[in-house]
Amino acid sequence: MLIAITRAVSRSIERCELTHLVRQPIDLEAARRQHRAYQDALSSLGVQVISLPEEPEQPDAVFVEDTAVVLDECALLTRPGADSRKPEVASVARALTPYRTCFPIQAPAALDGGDVLVVGADIYVGRSTRSNQAAVDQMGRLLAPYGYRVHSVPVHGCLHLKSAVTQVAEDRLLINPTWVQADDFPGLQCMAVDPSEPQAANALRVGETLLYQPACPRTAERLEQVGYRLLLVDASELAKAEGALTCCSLIFNTRPVDRPPHQGDISGKGSPLDQG
Repeated sequence: MLIAITRAVSRSIERCELTHLVRQPIDLEAARRQHRAYQDALSSLGVQVISLPEEPEQPDAVFVEDTAVVLDECALLTRPGADSRKPEVASVARALTPYRTCFPIQAPAALDGGDVLVVGADIYVGRSTRSNQAAVDQMGRLLAPYGYRVHSVPVHGCLHLKSAVTQVAEDRLLINPTWVQADDFPGLQCMAVDPSEPQAANALRVGETLLYQPACPRTAERLEQVGYRLLLVDASELAKAEGALTCCSLIFNTRPVDRPPHQGDISGKGSPLDQG
């Protein structure tokens, strides 16, 4: 069974961190309606949704993806690049503990989960304004015992790697080639978004369905023409906070894979809930 951890939209979302967008008014009630519809869409696809309560003083907390990277064998607790977001991690760690062994990313690494794209045994980490090379190096050391290969990918012009590229099939990515280079993903097919829709590369793959944003109809048409099944979910209010569909959940299989590391304790850092 797939589980999705989500979190209710904070009443303080208008104070969200912004990097590439001009601040606009956010309709809180509309954002909450859209978020409930997002959760309903996941439920309709057979995903068990675990909704964490609102964090009133954490404006960006709805974007739970940034707080953790959940793999089949373990979970990494991130160290968000924006200081205001670091307090979001502890409650997500508590929610994940029943399902995974959690290992914290440590300073000087900075890592947002939105900068992490997992494709099989390859993990691509965006070097952005929120995630740095120290995080790439640390993830490589932590995850090598499990057989993962961690790759560094430069990101330009957008907040996170998954603003620029997401996985839409086992061997295919949806990509905005002005923000990230297809050459950084060797062996994978890259399908470009419509140039008039720079935000269109963010899709959330759940089984054989893609949750997708109605704000990008031209790219949606391209996807449907090659056989993808889309479930349109409006996240336009959350987009004003530089959020997207993948940002709003942590989706993973209920049971971890019993594949322990072969080089002893991979964390070397004590308790998984210690957040520096």
